[in-house]
Amino acid sequence: MPSPFPGMNPYIEQAAVWQDFHTRFMSTAADVIGAQVEPRYFVKIEEHRYLHELFSAEREPFGRPDLSVLPGDENAPVPSGGAAVAAPATVFTPDAVEEEIQRYLEIRDRQTREVVTVVELLSPSNKDSKEGRQQYWNKVRLLLSRTKANLVEIDLLRGGPRMPWREMKECDYYALVSRASERPRVAFWPVKLREALSPIPISLRPDEPEPLLDLQALIHRIYDAGRYRLFIYDSDPEPPLSASDAVWAAQLLHPPA
Repeated sequence: MPSPFPGMNPYIEQAAVWQDFHTRFMSTAADVIGAQVEPRYFVKIEEHRYLHELFSAEREPFGRPDLSVLPGDENAPVPSGGAAVAAPATVFTPDAVEEEIQRYLEIRDRQTREVVTVVELLSPSNKDSKEGRQQYWNKVRLLLSRTKANLVEIDLLRGGPRMPWREMKECDYYALVSRASERPRVAFWPVKLREALSPIPISLRPDEPEPLLDLQALIHRIYDAGRYRLFIYDSDPEPPLSASDAVWAAQLLHPPA
């Protein structure tokens, strides 16, 4: 059963759902792209690893609401032994850190193993967290300036500031394709909440046919495979919809008989 929304489903943007969606998106996209680029290329699912200070004012466990930190046992026995030796001074441990894993895709040449294209789906920490945003953007700038790899970046989150691409049009979602041969120009697909997502090309080497990634078909496929209809509507979208969009969404979810 496809999603009832014509484009991106805003209920999928909830923190309790996003991590599952992101993982399914990367895996499904790898299958769809891989079937179109073989045998010259293959697709790998790789991982970014980000470290976040747990006591940072900006840090929240995006997409992982069940994350817990186990407290120490205050009743644990204190080791006994000889007399304690007093230290002349005291230092303190650094703030605790949390490791966050975000998956992305690499399209590689089967013969040379060279990375030809990188496909990224943004997560909340790429946009809302100062640390995660800076780490991600630094990686993008290095890829664009020091490699010949193409970049596909997809943002299906209404919340958080956009990545600082120059002259970006206002939109709720977007996809962009940075072909190495066309830099600094970047192909851009802006999408509004009520619009369907467009198929986007996955660029390879110049003058080669570009496979298509049908984002809308992918959303419907993941919505069905994840059985999202059973639980995502128990909570409101994050961030909240405007009053008019909330009425529109309610009509899609509960159409008149």
